[in-house]
Amino acid sequence: MNIEQMIAELVGGNIVLLILAALIVIAILKAIRIVPQSEKYVVERFGKLRSVLGPGINVIVPFLDQVRHKVSVLERQLPSASQDAITADNVLVTVETSVFYRILEPEKTVYRIRDVDAAISTTVAGIVRSGIGEMELDEVQSNRQQLIAKIQDQIAKAVDDWGIEVTRAEILDVNLDQATREAMLQQLNAERARRAQVTEAEGTKRSVELNADAELYAAEQEAKARRVTADAEAYATEVVAKAIKVHGIEAAQYQVALKQVEAMAEIGKGAGKQTIMLPSNIVDAFGDAFKMLKGKP
Repeated sequence: MNIEQMIAELVGGNIVLLILAALIVIAILKAIRIVPQSEKYVVERFGKLRSVLGPGINVIVPFLDQVRHKVSVLERQLPSASQDAITADNVLVTVETSVFYRILEPEKTVYRIRDVDAAISTTVAGIVRSGIGEMELDEVQSNRQQLIAKIQDQIAKAVDDWGIEVTRAEILDVNLDQATREAMLQQLNAERARRAQVTEAEGTKRSVELNADAELYAAEQEAKARRVTADAEAYATEVVAKAIKVHGIEAAQYQVALKQVEAMAEIGKGAGKQTIMLPSNIVDAFGDAFKMLKGKP
């Protein structure tokens, strides 16, 4: 064997080794799959679902297994959509909705539904129309949170076979046609006017009640004053009666004479020139009073 043949054999052997090494490297690269945290990989073997690779390092059979779908598991938001609906009291409304969802089982999503966003949008539109059709307009506006919860629950049941989780459903706005808005504005103004009249009537009623309470209080106080005066007069009468009983008729005559003297003193205090008419027995009254006063122990 000459040198040229030896070199040829060595070169041929090295090429084979290089090819084998390259095949081994390629096989290793194809067997190892590193999946990001935000994704899942769907693996097929001969066109059939083989497995779903989760985040991290995964090993598959090279050349036989193929990664056919790389599915993001991040939460997604559908574009805001508007749909018309008719309430139970026959009012046409336009509802604007928004839905958030994420894919939990990509093997179901990629093999059971072609356009996920379109399918969810259609499902939401039907559920919203059905839900609003069971409620009156006032309920739609006042119980929006209840309607949202109902929509989210029904959507979750509808998309369960698609491997999807609806994380949130929102009703962004409920719009009315112009005629309905004008009618509601008239109703609102009428309600405000009614409330104002009720408030005014209640104020008038309260004012009348307070006035009546004040008059009743004044009457009660006046009655109390009269009762006190009557009690005082009764007490004075009782005192005089006791005095008469104890001291006899002279005590009564003394009191009468004393009152006459006090009255004359008050008349004498008047200012200016005046004529005073005195009873003819005034002197006798003074005398009787002084006698009684002198004889009083």
